[in-house]
Amino acid sequence: MTRYLHTMIRVTDPDATIRFFNLIGLEETRRIESEQGRFTLIYLAPKGQEETEVELTWNWPNPDGTPAETYTGGRNFGHLAFQVEDIYATCQTLADAGVTINRPPRDGWMAFVKTPDGISIELLQDGKLEPKEPWLSMENTGSW
Repeated sequence: MTRYLHTMIRVTDPDATIRFFNLIGLEETRRIESEQGRFTLIYLAPKGQEETEVELTWNWPNPDGTPAETYTGGRNFGHLAFQVEDIYATCQTLADAGVTINRPPRDGWMAFVKTPDGISIELLQDGKLEPKEPWLSMENTGSW
């Protein structure tokens, strides 16, 4: 069984983006900060629909104060995320159909693929599986 999780967008001004989503009824449900990765993930959802979130990803400015990234041509849209029962079986089904596994599930938990139009899809294991071959040794392919 597959379960829709979230849609991710990259933002340059998290406060302004949160205010925008508040105007249409979404509220912050949780926040994750990564000092090491220099980013913040902010999750928003309509009240009573917390299982259907929008993830805002804010890449922190560089130490010199310049923006970490600028976005053009839709680059700020990140991915759709789906939870799957068996990430290895799902990736094998996709690979057998000719789909490139851009980020293999080396960790038994997360993979990325792209739609025919190049939209990134994040696949997340329901729980976590032990890492195993051939996925463990696979390299990333392209961007995701």
